[in-house]
This record gives sequence, C-alpha cells and structure tokens, in this order.
Amino acid sequence: MKLALVRQKYNPYGGAERFVERALGALEGQGVAVTLITRKWKDGAQDQASGRQVRVCNPFHLGRLWRDAGFARCVRRIVARGEFDLVQSHERIPGCHVYRAGDGVHATWLELRARVQSPLARWFTRLHPWHRYTLAAEAAMFRDSGLRAVICNSAMVRDDILRRFGVPAEKLHVIHNGVDLDFFHPGLRAEHRLAVRRQLGIPDDAPLLLYVGSGFERKGIPQLLAALASLPAALHLVVVGKDKKVAAMRTRAVRLGLGERVHFLGGQADVRPWYGAADVFVLPTLYDPFPNAALEALACGLPVLTSPGSGAAELVTPECGAVADALDAAALGRAAEALLALDPARAAAAARAAAARCALPDMTARLLALYAGLAGGRRPV
Repeated sequence: MKLALVRQKYNPYGGAERFVERALGALEGQGVAVTLITRKWKDGAQDQASGRQVRVCNPFHLGRLWRDAGFARCVRRIVARGEFDLVQSHERIPGCHVYRAGDGVHATWLELRARVQSPLARWFTRLHPWHRYTLAAEAAMFRDSGLRAVICNSAMVRDDILRRFGVPAEKLHVIHNGVDLDFFHPGLRAEHRLAVRRQLGIPDDAPLLLYVGSGFERKGIPQLLAALASLPAALHLVVVGKDKKVAAMRTRAVRLGLGERVHFLGGQADVRPWYGAADVFVLPTLYDPFPNAALEALACGLPVLTSPGSGAAELVTPECGAVADALDAAALGRAAEALLALDPARAAAAARAAAARCALPDMTARLLALYAGLAGGRRPV
C-alpha cells in the first residue's frame, strides 16, 4: 500500500505541522514509506536527501482563496490518478480517503470567534469569500462518498463533526496527538529552571506562568493579561510564539501595569527550556482542537490551565489542571492561583500520567492499525 499525507505549508511553530513531522518520523521509523504532498515544506532538498518523498503542488495564485482552491484542485488530480492507495489530507479537500481534522471544524471556530467580534466584524466574516469557500469545502468533504475515515485529535472534535455533518460514527476515529515522553520530561525543570529565569531577570522563587502558541487573540492572550493584572505582583508570564499583533499585546501589558512581568519571546525552535522554567502552563484558547503545547507541558510535569474550547481539557484532572472560560478573566485568575498552590511533586506526577496516555508509540500503532483496516489488512509500505 502506498500512503500520501497532504499539508499545504510548513510553519516551524505550528502545532499541525509538528504533528505531521512526528507522524512522518514515527511511520518512517516503522519502515513505512510516505509521500508528502505540499506547497512548501521546510527545505525540499534536505527532505530529498533524507530519502523522504515530497510532491510539490504549488500552482500560480493571488490571494488566500485562489491559493487554497488551486492547491485543492492539484491534490484532487493526484488522487484521481490512483497512484496512492490512501491519501490522508490535513486540509479540507473533498475526495481524499482520510481526513485528519487537526484544525477542528471551521464552522465552530467562526461561532466561537464571534464572541469577541463586533457586529460589523461578524458581518464581514460571514461575507468574506475565503470563509465562505472554506465552509463549503468543509461540508463537501464530509459529504464526499470517497471519504473512508476521519481522524479526530480529540473527542470534542469527533462529537462536533457527528453533530454538524452526520458523518457515520464508525468513520470517526479519535487518535490524540502523540508526544515524545523522552524528549519532553520533568527533568527539564532541574536542567533549565534557574538559568532561564536569570536570563530574563525573573527571581528564582517567583511564580511563573508559561504560554506557548501563535494566534494571540484566538488563544487568549488579552484575557490572560487581564487575569494577570489581578494576581500578586510577584507573578510573571512568559509568552512564546509569533504573532502579527505582538506589539499591540506588549502595549496592552504596559497599560495594565505588567510591563516588567510579561516577557514576549517570539517563536522558539526549542521550547523545552521554558517548560523547565515554568510552574504552570496556560492556554485559555477560544478554540483549539488539541494543542500540542498543552500536551508537551503535561509531559514536562506542568499543571495546565485551559478552556472548554480546547481538546486538551479532556486530559486534565483537578490534580494536574483546570478548565475555565476563555473570556472570564476573573475565573482564569482564580484557576491559576489554585494551580500554583498545588503540591509540585504530586502535580508533576499527575501531569506526566495524563500525558502518558498520548505516548508517541501509541499514536503510531493506532494510525498503522487504522491504515491496515482501511486497506484490508495491508500495512503501508
């Protein structure tokens, strides 16, 4: 059986791309040959040198809508030629055999986003051509007769697809993202805590919250800053991630009197030192199907504060996390204080146990089992 994975573009800080990289590495480690179909993925020459097959689909385009539609047409032509037994798409493209709903349901995201939009912005979103195209492509994809399976990275996403689109339950498979438990581990605390804090001028004993992610407004930075303003002055927040509105968030932090307590570090190729330095991981996101960063934080022994719109809420227990409304700054503040009051050793053990449910080998085994089932028992080669 020949397997192809479809993802438009590589973003070194993107959770979906990190999943694809992990999945590729894990599958290749099992002797599976996978072709990646993409517009742009890291360094094509480097991928070819490593033996990875990369198929570039990048037709001429102007604007996001034309880009996505052109890429979809290119992929559908490849699928129609029948050269792959299974094509798994990470984009909303009708006609692929398997869809991994790593980005969740676009219709749900727009509904949740409306909570923080003005009436004019909501009206503009409803009429925006790209959103209309994406909603139509999403609905067509789930109705397509060629769709054999949907990989949902959380039960939240599975239930949403079932409710909105009526996809048969037997086609919906919950396979959480996998985390490398050897790469992300509680030992990072002893290795990095003091050095990273001193680098930023944060006292060794100061409570430290950590946020990792792009899309600051979607993932709750404004509410997080408001919550921080009501918490003890000794508390610090580190923000790791790229965002075009970082300057606006810096200004907001200063206006709230947090200029010395909030540290915007931009994107980081290796986030492990920051996991090691922190006491609590925070991601009060409006919508995130299953954030890799929350899973990595749990693996590192950090309690996690997230929201009902996050698939990671399925993993946390009172012993290692809390769930609060993404737009309720007061509730977020109370939850953060409660997590900071947990016994560190017990919280780390509970967090690690939660992450162990998503070990990378388990994800690989479940993917391979799914592919074999779809191919009548044949393993990908």
